[in-house]
Amino acid sequence: MQTKRLKDDKNGIVAAAKILKSGGIVAIPTETVYGLAASAFDDAAIEKIFAAKGRPQDNPLIVHISDLSMIEQVAADFSGKAEELAKAFWPAALTLVLKKGKKIANSVSRGLDTVAVRMPNCEVARQIINETGIPLAAPSANISGSPSPTSYEHVIADLDGKIDAVVCSVSSEIGLESTVVSLVSNPPRLLRPGGITPEQLLEYLPDLEIDKAVLEELEKGQKAASPGMKYRHYSPKTEVFLVEAEDEAFYNFVNSKKNAAAICFLEDEDNIIIKTLCYGKKGSDKEQAKALFSILRSVDGLGVGEVYVRAPEKKGIGLAVYNRLIRAAGFKVIRL
Repeated sequence: MQTKRLKDDKNGIVAAAKILKSGGIVAIPTETVYGLAASAFDDAAIEKIFAAKGRPQDNPLIVHISDLSMIEQVAADFSGKAEELAKAFWPAALTLVLKKGKKIANSVSRGLDTVAVRMPNCEVARQIINETGIPLAAPSANISGSPSPTSYEHVIADLDGKIDAVVCSVSSEIGLESTVVSLVSNPPRLLRPGGITPEQLLEYLPDLEIDKAVLEELEKGQKAASPGMKYRHYSPKTEVFLVEAEDEAFYNFVNSKKNAAAICFLEDEDNIIIKTLCYGKKGSDKEQAKALFSILRSVDGLGVGEVYVRAPEKKGIGLAVYNRLIRAAGFKVIRL
């Protein structure tokens, strides 16, 4: 098919909504990453998302709403902690896993009795949802397994000719997918870290637990309760290794490698003799998050066989950066 390029103005928003209401799929901007949207009520449209992305069939989707009046169309229960968190954070990069409402297409939750829902903090995204008049299911707008798209150019590189349209807007502000918290478990469980940090959530959820799958592979046969839990994700074609090391140990290690590159902090570059890509300053988790997926998309252009990534700190948004990197590396971690 021909993928239309739509502007992020009123005409583009109306055109995107028209496609979505007729059962099409459209890549839309959000503050996290670009999402590939379809009606959350339309099984056939949802299956188009899975086909375009090559997405594994048991990987659930997140539903996006534009205001709280839509929540009753999505969730069977929205009260207590869910209401408190929404009031405190939404619109934001925070997804809540709740009991699924009857209207949501079965293909959205992939056999689960729960649904993941958020209200994006992106005016264009909310305008598109408003114009469409229904909640939109939207995973990242990329080929499944590859680095997520933070610009419309990334979307076009992956999905041109496979989707109906892309709304061309600014690059994503955060650069990583949303935080996902399950409120159907007791205690509440962090399933995927993102732009809203565990430290922020603990003020409202003092008993919050971090799921083992944030930093480890799911056990064999275990069902993914959220996007981003089960599969190797975010990976370039070049083989990726995550390296946990202090300064000198990291420099000595990567400088001994042949036909390799390093993804490092800004402060590291002058100490490394192989090819480097910088993904932010040491300790600057927001900077690392925003740059990460663009950097991972650049790796295959270096012409090397392996890339070694210096691990960030596992706190704040750094936990989310680490979570993406350990999956990009297929859980191959070198500890020096």
